[in-house]
Amino acid sequence: MQLGSLALPSNLFLSPLAGYTNLPFRLALRELGGLGLVTTDLVNARSLIEQRPKAFQLIETRPADQPLAVQLFGSVPEEMRDAAAMLEARGIAAVDVNMGCPVRKVCRVGGGSAMMTELNQTAQLVKGMVEAVKIPVTAKMRLGWDNDNLTAPDLARALEDVGVAAVFVHGRTREQGFGGTVNLAGIRAVAQAVRHIPVIGNGDITTPHAARTMMAETGCAGVSIGRGAFYNPWIFAHTRHLLATGELQPEPRFGERVRVMCRHLDLMVEVFGEEQGCRMFRKVAPW
Repeated sequence: MQLGSLALPSNLFLSPLAGYTNLPFRLALRELGGLGLVTTDLVNARSLIEQRPKAFQLIETRPADQPLAVQLFGSVPEEMRDAAAMLEARGIAAVDVNMGCPVRKVCRVGGGSAMMTELNQTAQLVKGMVEAVKIPVTAKMRLGWDNDNLTAPDLARALEDVGVAAVFVHGRTREQGFGGTVNLAGIRAVAQAVRHIPVIGNGDITTPHAARTMMAETGCAGVSIGRGAFYNPWIFAHTRHLLATGELQPEPRFGERVRVMCRHLDLMVEVFGEEQGCRMFRKVAPW
């Protein structure tokens, strides 16, 4: 799949999940195959510019973790532009702008889903980023703030006009949070609104069949999977196989599940140290 100037091995993406999509998890998933591009947790643009240790920990990577996109959030055009340029200089493959996070502390400062309520302002902010870097700039959005304000199609078109390489759409509104069901018709409306750029669908993809259904019913060019990758780390490899052959591979056996859990834990300890790595793994293991 082509994402602007970036050639990807597949049209399957790992969605950013705050607190979860860290380096160990990304590496564990990549080893199982099927992934085209992974995206970091959302990173505060200002924290990156101020060179705060936590921001650098979020973007920590290694050669086996390529190609990597970093997701930025913020509402100050100069900060978002400078952070994008900084990431490009560090060898990051793509920059994603968070317009989908429903969390109050992100929206309150004009980031996340709040960006969907100011189309012209948001388009100008993204235009500054696109003009500042040669790597692809993408945007992750929801369908809108609420059911009365489904602004995603108009926003996607405005972003395409300023040079965005792709749009990722979570098929829920900000008001829904993670509740209710994903709106496939809403994602289809976004896919039909743009002219050339790929639209990537997201939301409720917990099986390979759900991925295939979303692509068939919305016309989206690929899918981005978040929570489904925790339930089933093999979902990318299995989905790619299903899309290519029409066949569903068998579920991994118990021994293989234990092996992958142990590998993930080893990577957590390697990256974060034994005490912190084990503590962090507690919230991952039950998934």
